[in-house]
Amino acid sequence: MPQTTNRVLFIGAGRMAQAIISTLAEKEQFDILVTNKGNKTRLEYVQNTYRVPVTEDWKQQLNKIDIIFLAMPPEDHEQILKEIYRLINGQLVITVAAGIDPAYLEARLPDGTPTAWVMPNTAAKLGESSTLYAIGTHVEKQYVKVLEEILSGIGAFEKVTEQQLHQLTAITGSAPAFIYRITESLKNQAQETGITEEQARKLVAQMIAGSAELLKTGEDPAALAGQVATPGGSTAAGLGVLDNHNVDSLLREAIEACRRKAGNS
Repeated sequence: MPQTTNRVLFIGAGRMAQAIISTLAEKEQFDILVTNKGNKTRLEYVQNTYRVPVTEDWKQQLNKIDIIFLAMPPEDHEQILKEIYRLINGQLVITVAAGIDPAYLEARLPDGTPTAWVMPNTAAKLGESSTLYAIGTHVEKQYVKVLEEILSGIGAFEKVTEQQLHQLTAITGSAPAFIYRITESLKNQAQETGITEEQARKLVAQMIAGSAELLKTGEDPAALAGQVATPGGSTAAGLGVLDNHNVDSLLREAIEACRRKAGNS
């Protein structure tokens, strides 16, 4: 693998691929090439927006590539891995697809192929993703360094085991939708006081953003809740309602539902 420039092929040009491409395109140590499953309009958009080369003839160029990013739905992996099996020679193969772990990739690629599984979330487009990654059995230190350099452009990241990533994806990847659903309810209730939708959205968004910043300080969430809720006060009354409806159990059930669905996909 070259020490100064890493040549990266993205197979797939959807939103997550674009989030990563947008940051890599600004870094001199990466040369990017993008292809997809025949969506010429999207390729043209990526080319014009991020100023990176695109191709429909990627197989002929694979021998010049160092890192292959599989940015496609899980169901498309089986076929693409068959196509690249005879064409690769030691390149790092990374997937961003749910459920496609390093063991899955290793079983379908030549022996010794370095593989990695990366799970960002939708905040990657703002550089605020909480990304998890797991590596296969053949990934050397220099590839880990390059992978982390790539991920640093889209937010914070954590290295975990393959099994942990399977379990944690429901929290870092799916749970943002739970936050948005709660936000929608709070926004609607704020509007009921007579303020505009824009005002309601802004005040709820800032409340959540401020709460998140406090969590980043390392304080315990229960302690932070205690700072807001005076014993016997109005906030404590609201927390009591949540406790009476067993919000912990409800969230656990929601996370388990995500895990079951992912396991059956």
